[in-house]
Amino acid sequence: MFTKSGNIIFFAAVFIFAAVSCNYIRTDNEENGYNQFPFLEMEIDRLQKGYDSGEFTVSEVISAFLGRIEKLDRNGPELNSIISVNPDALKIAGELDLELINGKKRGPLHGVPVVLKDNIDTHDNMPTTAGSRALADSYPLKDSFVAGQLKKAGAVIIGKANLSEWANFRGELSSSGWSGAGGQTKNPWVLDRNPCGSSSGSAVAVSANLAMIAIGTETNGSIVCPSHATGIVGIKPTVGLVSRSGIIPIAWSMDVAGPMARTVRDAAITLSVLAGPDDEDNSTLVPDAQFYSDYTRFLDENGIEGKRIGFFTAPMGRNFKVDSLMYRAVEFFKSHGAEIIEIDAITAPNTASHAFRVMIFEYAEGLNSYFESLGPGAPVKDIDELIDFNRSDTISLMYFNQRYLEMASEIGNTSSQEYKAALAGMHKGSREEGIDRVMDEHNLDAIIAPTGSPAWKTDLVNGDSFQLGSSSPAAQAGYPNITLPMGYIDNLPVGISVFGRAWSEPVLLEIAYAYERGTMYRMAPLFLKTDKF
Repeated sequence: MFTKSGNIIFFAAVFIFAAVSCNYIRTDNEENGYNQFPFLEMEIDRLQKGYDSGEFTVSEVISAFLGRIEKLDRNGPELNSIISVNPDALKIAGELDLELINGKKRGPLHGVPVVLKDNIDTHDNMPTTAGSRALADSYPLKDSFVAGQLKKAGAVIIGKANLSEWANFRGELSSSGWSGAGGQTKNPWVLDRNPCGSSSGSAVAVSANLAMIAIGTETNGSIVCPSHATGIVGIKPTVGLVSRSGIIPIAWSMDVAGPMARTVRDAAITLSVLAGPDDEDNSTLVPDAQFYSDYTRFLDENGIEGKRIGFFTAPMGRNFKVDSLMYRAVEFFKSHGAEIIEIDAITAPNTASHAFRVMIFEYAEGLNSYFESLGPGAPVKDIDELIDFNRSDTISLMYFNQRYLEMASEIGNTSSQEYKAALAGMHKGSREEGIDRVMDEHNLDAIIAPTGSPAWKTDLVNGDSFQLGSSSPAAQAGYPNITLPMGYIDNLPVGISVFGRAWSEPVLLEIAYAYERGTMYRMAPLFLKTDKF
């Protein structure tokens, strides 16, 4: 922990740096015209007002977003964030327009263009691939719970987003945002930099205004890291708040789907649609589950006032530029009535190693169950067939191996004592000896930390270059985490995370919304080809 006297000197230094370096944003994106778009940065409420007044139709909106995908994802900067475009999107838009003419709205997402990470099943004319060439022609037999909820609320699923193949749990030295099915996704801020992952395409599509909302999935960091790296809001909910049925899994103890948006309000609107019990996912049926039909009720511009907030300092000291933004954020929280308590450790020792064992154990069973759900026409019947396919394919293993798939195939099943001990160790170390302990000891409402460092250069030879992160405590516990923009370093966005106890989404949204409204850091990306210095 930093000493009190040391902090005073350090604060003065970092504020000077932040003022002269971290907040300078170039505007040369105007030269390429990529941000000349009638629905640029438009929020859901504004879109609904436009529909209500007849200012525009769903067909016009969806056509415009499909055109932007063609302009920016397939051409121009070639962001490569979308694996497949829904061929029926305009037909669906026309149906929604007819409903509007007849005075009907399906729900809060009526006519909202949405993309889904391509490990989330849709029963339509788009395959669900997990980014794998082995599933290039895999068409699920029914919608995932998430896709069904979105459609009921009126959303138009315009495409499936690229991702780190198999949600970045295939092998060693992987590059986030690369998949055999979709290639490498680019960061829309600086194109030769990485978007993080594994929900890479989902984050890029929202940040670049290719969609208004995206749905990502996270086991550990896969929503919050790409959201941070592309300058958007991402919510990783409590495990059990959003059903995983119809989602290609890694580990059921940690996996969860969540909204990715440009504002906290849009993310909260979407979370309201996604949250709820599902008979096909037992995690949503636990007695202590807490669902709300409208999460926007917790959005309060004064939501920081009176809160006791832990400041997780373990990620600090690795990047002085990130430190400067984080200390500026801490001062913002203090100036808006929060009491800040520094915390240098959260989880118990060995929690990470227990979590990795849990992931390996649950991986094979989860994948085999998913392949079975595809019916007799499944292109892959089990994890061993997948491993064999990758070995014989000319592209799949071009850049990195499949060590984690191989380990999962060999490790045994979840009835073993080894698995049970690992699961118990992960939960104890991350919950009762982790987040719950820290929050009880200090009477905290939430914990804040930098989400990560600025995006690294994409490197298909050496893989990712993570410098720092804070996703693990919440991920291993299965607890909620929200990331949102807290500033920029050399034209690259950096996020702040707000996390806490199970089912604490309401208080986290209060805090995140108040911080967002008081800072307003979100901007449309620059689409720079490379860094300009």
